[in-house]
Amino acid sequence: MGLLHIENLHVHFGKAHILQGVSLQLGAAPLSIVGRNGMGKTTLCQAIAELVPAQKGEIRLNGRALRGAGPTTVARAGIALVPQGRRLFRSLTVQEHLRLVAQPGAPAWTIERVYDTFPRLAERRQNHGNQLSGGEAQMVAIARALLMNPALVVMDEPSEGLAPVIVDHLIRVLRQIAAEGMGVLLIEQALHVATSVSDQVAVMVNGQLTEPMASSVLANDPAAQQRWLGVGA
Repeated sequence: MGLLHIENLHVHFGKAHILQGVSLQLGAAPLSIVGRNGMGKTTLCQAIAELVPAQKGEIRLNGRALRGAGPTTVARAGIALVPQGRRLFRSLTVQEHLRLVAQPGAPAWTIERVYDTFPRLAERRQNHGNQLSGGEAQMVAIARALLMNPALVVMDEPSEGLAPVIVDHLIRVLRQIAAEGMGVLLIEQALHVATSVSDQVAVMVNGQLTEPMASSVLANDPAAQQRWLGVGA
């Protein structure tokens, strides 16, 4: 069954049918999902994390059924979400954000490793959430997820609004954590980021998900990019 199994997932907001039978399988290799705004990508992330209810379908992590379990159970089961918009506490320092989720014992990801991976956060450890740049806030949001040492990290538009040099660093970090065995589901609007992180990419169109294809296929098909993403030729 793999790490993450989603089958025929439906989400409604009132009369709006947002996710219309989404199915996907995620194993050891990362998977990227791309699509235009308003196609349902963020809703999928929120449904996986149980932040919005799905009315129908299955969500399983390592075979464990999670639909309807609630966000706390999902997080404890091993899914960490990096939400769109960072969602930091304005009044907490970087160090306090990290201490909230740091795991006891000797986990793979510790606060010290976070500071090694994101040296800028070490420099800004005493700065509050409302004193960080967009790139620094995104580093905290990613670090917060990694410190949970999850089986799967779900990232919703992590490169949004970031400078190119920070995006390049983000790509290297995502490749690293995937190589170390952590599951990665990357939801992105930036095609370059999506295809640089994973060898497989699927497209969200009107609440439905295409079959995954090789990243190189979409990256080299301007007509498909124009049709699905509004970019390219």
